[in-house]
Formats: sequence, structure tokens, C-alpha cells
Amino acid sequence: MSRRSAGFVGAWAEMQRQQQRQVEAEARQRREEARQAREYQRLAAQGHREYRQAEARRRTEELEAQVAALQSLLTTGCQAPAFRSSSLMRAEDIPPLDPGPLAWPVRMPDPNQYQAQGGWTTGQRARAQAEARARFEQDWHAAQVAEAQRQEQLAALRRDHDQRAESQRAEVRRHNAGVVEVAEGVRRGDPDSVVEYFSAALYASTAWPEGFPRQVAAAYDAAGRQLVLDWELPGYGVVPEAKSVKYMYGQDQFKDTARPVTQRRALYREVLAQSVLLVLHQLFTADEYGVLDSVALNGFVDAHDPATGRRACVFLVTVMAPRAAFTDLHLEQVDPVSCLTDALRGQISGRPDQLTAVRPSRQPQDVGSPVAAHGGDHEPNLYDMDPIAFESLVADLFRAMGMQAVTTQRSNDGGVDVDAMDPTPIRGGKIVVQVKRYRNTVPPTAVRDLYGTVQDVGANKGVLVTTSGFGPGSHTFARGKPLELIPGGELVDLLHRHGLRGRLGDEGAAAPAQPARSSAAAPADDYNVLGMTWSGNVAVDVCALVCRGGRVLSEDHFVFFNNAQTPDGSVRALPAAEPDKAAMRVAFDALPEAADRLVLVAAVDPEVNPEADLSGFTDAHIRLLDPTMTELDLLEVSEGRTRETALVLGSFRRRPSGDWDFVLGGKGYTGGLEQLVRDYGIDVE
Repeated sequence: MSRRSAGFVGAWAEMQRQQQRQVEAEARQRREEARQAREYQRLAAQGHREYRQAEARRRTEELEAQVAALQSLLTTGCQAPAFRSSSLMRAEDIPPLDPGPLAWPVRMPDPNQYQAQGGWTTGQRARAQAEARARFEQDWHAAQVAEAQRQEQLAALRRDHDQRAESQRAEVRRHNAGVVEVAEGVRRGDPDSVVEYFSAALYASTAWPEGFPRQVAAAYDAAGRQLVLDWELPGYGVVPEAKSVKYMYGQDQFKDTARPVTQRRALYREVLAQSVLLVLHQLFTADEYGVLDSVALNGFVDAHDPATGRRACVFLVTVMAPRAAFTDLHLEQVDPVSCLTDALRGQISGRPDQLTAVRPSRQPQDVGSPVAAHGGDHEPNLYDMDPIAFESLVADLFRAMGMQAVTTQRSNDGGVDVDAMDPTPIRGGKIVVQVKRYRNTVPPTAVRDLYGTVQDVGANKGVLVTTSGFGPGSHTFARGKPLELIPGGELVDLLHRHGLRGRLGDEGAAAPAQPARSSAAAPADDYNVLGMTWSGNVAVDVCALVCRGGRVLSEDHFVFFNNAQTPDGSVRALPAAEPDKAAMRVAFDALPEAADRLVLVAAVDPEVNPEADLSGFTDAHIRLLDPTMTELDLLEVSEGRTRETALVLGSFRRRPSGDWDFVLGGKGYTGGLEQLVRDYGIDVE
């Protein structure tokens, strides 16, 4: 009994063990399946993450490639072959006729293939032979008809091909004859041919990145051998807003790392400068007939004007480049902005990202047909002309420009020397003109008086014409108002463009002579106060350097805490009044003749903040004030960056006309004021 019981229990226990092993095996299988599922998910997630990370790297590389292409725009473009009129010629390469299946004659039936079939008797064989002959004759006639149709179709195809070929040859000959005609016109200096030729040179260029605009308006001044054109530039969006792209694994999304605003602005100004220099390079290298002595180029963007909100051409760059000056440049090695503003004396907007416009020096619509010369072959000295004769000459100029103009009576003229009427629709209207035959800079008070006259008489515009020039205070006051200031150099250029005569000074050449500049000649109230403001608690010294190019005239022309003014007193430090933190008094007309720029710099005060840098120097501005301390303009300047302890805020630069414009700076130094002044030629012991 007990053995039977033991056997039963053993069998039951064995069955339980087998069931337990099966449960454990199933559990292990489930755990393995779960582990494999987790491993698959992990690998899938890892693969997804790696894919997304690779996509982020690809996008970053695209951004870097875009920036690299923008930075190398000028050097890459200069490597392109020069445009030649021969590249427009077409060859008379007409492809031969391809008749296809019609080239092959229809195969004629072979009589040997038509043998009598069957027939044991003589009569049957005769009938079979007759049937074979009938089939052969039928097929032969069908083949003959088909061959005749083929030859007819082939002849028609040849006639059509010959007609199309002759038409294409005629078109090619007309095109080539047109190219030859344009080339001959360019050689003769025909304005229409010159414009067509150089427009083709710009349109045919392969140097521009994809997406760059190519809109151009041009005119050719045959008398001055000058091409004048407006060229569309890329907008601010051409510089990528993002610097890199990162993959955020936790959110499973991409995140753009923004490009620093200062870096983006600087690169955009560089792109604009490169674009203008590249256009000039393409034009001068394409001039195989030698018809260009200079190019007046205005770069614009097609955007909404911040002042009106309307779509308009906003000019951001202007330059008048003589061939001799341009061909001496080594474009592959220049700093584009410095080359444009210094070597070529051009202008580029200080804040093109905000569509801060510049005034074009000359535009295509200004190029008119020449009129009869005034005064025969004599080139009058404008300084020595009788005042009434000078006013009459200015009236002649306005009439030559297509306006109605008369001089006013000497008494009760209300400050108006010439009354003009521009008949142009929309932008035309009444213009009041004041004429100042000065040798020294016109004071800002004259510009303010003209504005009052414009308002009193209800004119559309006021124009102030002078034989001298205007200071920054005058230009700042005129900005945004219906006023136009024409200095002596521009006046002479306008006279010559419209067939009139005049020169400045006693030399035989018509080039304008710069008025003498000395402290004695400058009016006592002809100065400006530059008030510097900024945010942040870092202690900063603001200094000024009177320079020619990138070199200070002398150590005495470095105005700082140990040298309160220049030897002639044209630049001097002033105690700052609220809200300014530093101030300088500058008599621009009294600056030395050798000086062509006034550079303003800021540096950390090492005695107050020995460990500080300029990262706390933000929201910096220059308040341009007149002698009554009335604010004329607020100029934005460069901000400080980490590790930099000295910074070029910007510079006032003298133009060939004698006017002064402000150019934004931005170059920083980690070695403080000592490193900065060494860069400008001052030895620091």
C-alpha cells in the first residue's frame, strides 16, 4: 500500500515538476521576448536619434556652407573669366536630318519566293503558277506604292528640315549681326549700345550665388565716359539667422542656435560691400573696348521703406569708382568694407539691416542729353563770379535738368535766390533754391533757415547750393526733411554733366578744390558736441584720434584723459552733462587739412575696473548736438564683447566733397587702449 502510495506521489510530483519547468520555460521565454523587444526599441530609438542627430549636423553644415559662400563671394567671383562680346556669338550648328525609318527603302518582293504550290496535273500546275505570279505582281505593286509614299514623305521631311535649318541660320546670323552692331556701338561710345553690352555682362555672370537678384537700371554718360547704374542687392535674409542646429533628444525636436546679431549685421555689410566691388570688377574687366573711365554704382534693396511703409528701392551703398583707382586694387586681399569706404571713398549704410538709407551720388535718370555750353570755352571760377551771374548759372543748371527756373529779385526775396518748378508727376512741384558762394563750410543755421523758408512758402522741396561744403550737423538736420544739400564738388559735377561750365579755384582743371581748413577760418559757432551714452556699470574712457587713413597724425592728436585737446583746439574733451557719460567738442571745419577721419574709441578704465571687459558696455549711442546743445541726431555705435577691453566705436570720415559722414566701427581689442593706439601708429612705452 505504501509503495503504491509512494509511486502515486512520485508520479504526481514529477508531473508537478514538469508543469513547473514548463511555466518557468514560458516565463523565461516571455522575459527573453520582453528583453528582445526592449533591445529592439533601444536600437530603434538609438537609430532614430542617430538619424536625427545626423540631420542636425547636415543642416548645420548647410548653414556653414552658406556663410562660407557669402564670405568668399568676392574672391570666388574674381576667378570667373572676363565677359567678352564673343561669348554672345552663336554657331550655325544645325543638326543633320534624321529621317528615322524613312531612311530605308521599301524592300521589293523576291520572285523566287513566289513558287507555284501543288498541282499534279498540267492544268493544276498552270493555275498554281498563275496564282503565284498574281501574288507577286500584287505585292510588287504594293511595295512600289509604299516606296513612292516613302520617297514623297522623305522629300517633304527634307524640305521642312531645310526650311527650319535656314530659318535657324538666319536667326543666328541676325543675332550675331546684332552682337556685332552692339560691339561697334560700344566702340563708338553709343549710350544705348554701352548700356546693353554691360547689362549683358552682368546678367551673363556665373559668379552670383543662387537666389541673388540681378535687377539693373543703367545709363551711359558719353561725355564723361561714365556708366551710371542702380543694382539690386540681396536683403538681410541672405545671412542665415541660425548659426547651427541641435537635436533635442528629450523633446525629439530640432532647435536653432541663433547667430549673434552683431555677427549677422557685420556679415551683411560685408556681403553688400563684396557685391558692389564684384559688380565693379565685372564691369571694368568686361570693358574690352575701353569706354569706361569711371562707374557710378548705387546698390539698393527692394523692400518696404521704413518711413512710408510702401514698397520702394532703398539705397544702401553708393560709390563713384574711377578706373585708375579700381584697377590698382588687389581685390582678393582687401577688407571689402574698408576698400569700399576708404580706397574708393564710397558710402555704405551703417545699419543696412534696418534699411538706413544713403543718398546716391548719381543715378541713371540724372544722365540727360547734353545742352549748349554756357560761356563758350571759358571755364569760370565760381569763387570769382559776380553773385548775380552765379545765381543765373544755377538757374541755367535747373533748366538744363528739365525744370522751369527763374532768379528772384534782390529785394524781398524771402531768402529765395531761384524759384524752380519740377514738372515731373508725383515727385515734382515747387522748389526754392538758396545759393551760397562760400569758401568755408556752410553753418547749420543756413540749413535751418532754408527749412523755415520751405514751410513758409509751401514749397515741395528746398535746395541749398554752395561752392564750399556742409558739416555733419547740416546733414543730420536735413535728414528726413524735404531738403537737398549740394556742395561745391557736386555742383561742378552737375554743371559738367549738363553741358555747363564752372570750376572751383584758380587751377585750369575743373576738379573742385577743397576749401582751406584752419581754426582761424572756421566760424566761432561752427562746431558740434558729441555726447556719448551707454548702459552698464563698467567704467569706460572715451577717446578720439585725428587720423589720416588708419594712422593718427601725431601723439598730440590723440585726445584722452591725459591730453584734453588737439594742438589747434579743433577736438577737445568736455565735462559730460546728463544724460551723457562722456563728451567731445569737435569743429569739423577746423580739423587739419591732412586729416580725413575722426575716430572715436572706448576702453575699460583699468584703475577702476581692472578685471572688467566690455561685455557690460551696451546700448551705446552718440548724441550729435549743435552749439545750443540741441540734439540733431542719435548715432548707434558698436557694442562691447566678452574679453575685449578696447573698442572702435565708429569714425567721422571726410568725403571728396568736403562733407563728413559717420561710419560704424566694431573692431575690438583684448589688449586694452595700449593695443588699440599701437594699431593707429602710437608707440606706447
